[in-house]
Amino acid sequence: MVILETLMEQWRSRVAKECVHQSATTQASIVQWLLGETPDRLTRLDPDELALANHAMDYRYRILVNRYLACTPDRAYQNLMRRLGSLFLVRSKVKTWVDQSRDRHRSVMDVLGEVIQEMLQNDRHLRQQMQWISQCTPNPRLRNLLLFATVEEYCLRPIRNQPLLVYRFVNYLNRVQRGGMTQVPGGELVRLISEELTPEQEETGLSLFDNQALSQYQAEQDWQNLQLQRRSVQQEFELYLAETLGPTAVDWLRLYLQGETQEAIAQSLNLPIKQIYRLREKINYHAVKVFALKVRPELVEDWLGISLQRHRLGLTSVQWDLFAQDLTESQRQIMDQLRSGVPVRVIAKNLGLKTSQVMGEWSKVYLAAQTIRNAS
Repeated sequence: MVILETLMEQWRSRVAKECVHQSATTQASIVQWLLGETPDRLTRLDPDELALANHAMDYRYRILVNRYLACTPDRAYQNLMRRLGSLFLVRSKVKTWVDQSRDRHRSVMDVLGEVIQEMLQNDRHLRQQMQWISQCTPNPRLRNLLLFATVEEYCLRPIRNQPLLVYRFVNYLNRVQRGGMTQVPGGELVRLISEELTPEQEETGLSLFDNQALSQYQAEQDWQNLQLQRRSVQQEFELYLAETLGPTAVDWLRLYLQGETQEAIAQSLNLPIKQIYRLREKINYHAVKVFALKVRPELVEDWLGISLQRHRLGLTSVQWDLFAQDLTESQRQIMDQLRSGVPVRVIAKNLGLKTSQVMGEWSKVYLAAQTIRNAS
């Protein structure tokens, strides 16, 4: 209970300091919303899980404050649509479908609005969140603003390297494009079934909608595991930056991960903007070509789902075939042996190369795969 009381007091103090224009009732409602429907769960978390939960609350809070809290509900809704519509992957999928459909007069925002409306009606998590928000505050305006922040955070959750909104859009297409039964087989009966199957030898029935519930549960678990992995990568990378580039690089990374612009980071660190851009280039170099390749490659690969052994560098089957065709014979041999778990030193000995030469060729292979992933 001491942990929970300390956390509640920290959030009360922060909200009171940063939301001075809001009433005390509104501030209390925001804190209640952030802590969730079962705040007692926080007392059962280990330090890493508690840090992750607090980070998630901070993320939701910044979404609320930066985009919704000071707006009218109409303006807040427009901000939500612009934010979701700015996602390149979502926007391209929606635009492609609109261009290919008979409703070409509709805009991307129109379709996104329909997808969000359907999620609010059918998504179990969002329905639970709406009920919880109604318990946090009786104020209709604040309810809407909290809901918009909740929807944005939920839609942007990364599931297998894609925003959850992409999967919800696919589900939406599957429903709206159902044309019903266009052909009834002659000479056969059409069997109608309910949503529930009742096995004769079991006491309880099996709902056909259980697959959807299991899918949602798995998505939640994937998201939580991904956030724990992200936290581990960030901590390891911060330690590496502190030793390699100094504490200023760590401060830059934390501000960057909070969504701050380079200009805002320069102001926060009281450094010239040119120095901030040079620092960004250094950190990017160390992240991609040193930390991810040589220092902790297995940690980064598991987090991003791009390991050579289990994920084929994050490439699809078609991408992998095209990628393999462009490899040199030496690169192909190095990759095949790395995929089999052979250490770099042994590979160098087998191929009559230096260890640095093997790592140089592997770096070219790794970056080539990254280019293909980014292009897609």
